[in-house]
Amino acid sequence: MLKSFLGSSPRWYKSTMLVFLIFNIFSFYILGPTITAWIFIGEFIFTLAMALKCYPLQSGGLLAIEILALKLTTPEKAYHEVDQNLEVVLLLVFMVAGIYFMKPLLMYIFSKVFTKIKSKLVLSLLFLFISAVLSAFLDALTVTAVLISVAVGFYGVYHKIHSGESDYDESGVKDKRELSGENLEKFRSFLRSLIMHGAVGTALGGVCTLVGEPQNLLIGDKMGWDFIEFFFRMAPITLPVLAAGLLTTVFLETTKTFGFGQELPNIVAGILEKYTEKQDRDRSDKQKYALIIQAIAAVLLIFGLALHVAPVGFIGLGIIIFQTAFIGITEEHQLGKAFEEALPFTGLLVVFFVIVAMIHDQHLFTPIISWALSMNPDVQPSMFYLANGILSMISDNVFVATVYIGEVKDAFDAGTISREHFESLAIAINTGTNLPSVATPNGQAAFLFLLTSSLAPLIDLSYGRMVKMALPYTIVLTIVGLLGVMYFL
Repeated sequence: MLKSFLGSSPRWYKSTMLVFLIFNIFSFYILGPTITAWIFIGEFIFTLAMALKCYPLQSGGLLAIEILALKLTTPEKAYHEVDQNLEVVLLLVFMVAGIYFMKPLLMYIFSKVFTKIKSKLVLSLLFLFISAVLSAFLDALTVTAVLISVAVGFYGVYHKIHSGESDYDESGVKDKRELSGENLEKFRSFLRSLIMHGAVGTALGGVCTLVGEPQNLLIGDKMGWDFIEFFFRMAPITLPVLAAGLLTTVFLETTKTFGFGQELPNIVAGILEKYTEKQDRDRSDKQKYALIIQAIAAVLLIFGLALHVAPVGFIGLGIIIFQTAFIGITEEHQLGKAFEEALPFTGLLVVFFVIVAMIHDQHLFTPIISWALSMNPDVQPSMFYLANGILSMISDNVFVATVYIGEVKDAFDAGTISREHFESLAIAINTGTNLPSVATPNGQAAFLFLLTSSLAPLIDLSYGRMVKMALPYTIVLTIVGLLGVMYFL
């Protein structure tokens, strides 16, 4: 039994998990539930950090089961957290699958971009800016799913040539050794940097609008702000932060620091150009028709999300039905492949909600909230911004925002704070949960989705590397956001 524990993961990892599980029991009875709850959070972060060694669902799931067994929370409370975030769960199940059927269109568009734009700096700025704009009107997870699909597609083209599945004469590759070693690492580094620019872009755009992140809707509802008012309330902080993010991209790509700056190797550029030419030349009428259907589906998706005609997951399901019906994908096994990418992460997210329920039941954040509310009103917005940011780095930013805005709303209803101060704190909470949370994959579902996706091992994107690459953005965005809160609120 011990030999098969956690499958093929390293022996030291299995031993560590066993130690965790045994240690937690003793900790609960000796140190008490509060300290044990914080220990569980640290252990769960460890399972995320080791995602490339062992998918966190099993190890994190064992921790969640132990949390429930020790009654640090209850299944009912965990279900309540899932219920509160059901739209996110449905989004993962259906929207990611909907994007799967758009892969040919995405590959067509981005292969043109990759072959036409030679400058890595321009490409990086384009990825960050487009991701920001799309996330402001759509959803960060949807945009991340698009980025993952594109990167996996390009890596797949390279891999087919490398493995001999494609014709070497058509690729222009003369020697298979050209595709290994240094060129392979450069290609991985190139994709890593683009994906990280895009992921940060989802946070930069997501903070700006009412629909950018799930907690924005919650905050906007509490404040009674519509789309336009929410944008203008946040703009004095979010627009300078967006500009700072773009400048940070220029700095990173120019200085080639923190894992950024790698150019696309010439051999890979040649492969992608040959691939694009071959695809254009060999595309059948049936494939052209499929691209048209996918393009129509993309337009419907954008309008559906921007106008919020239905919950995001429902829109994703509608896109699946539309594409498969008109393209002619009618067999069950053809549909099943589309759901393979998102379901493991959906399971992990439900496990994460058990951790969130434990945080809520054990009141782990209550002392920090009380401390922030006890401070001088002039410095409260800054303190709320920093407290939300730090907590969002280790927990879910949606949960942190929910807890904080609820406490502040209660204070306003009780007459403790004025409407003007209430608005200032709401802006601080929104920016605090969205900006510093880029520091780790824990803070934002889109980052966690990227870390646990099929792309991460292909481009060697580990937890530690993600934190390192996000560090300069974290520092710049946090400081610029804090200065905006201090100056404008």
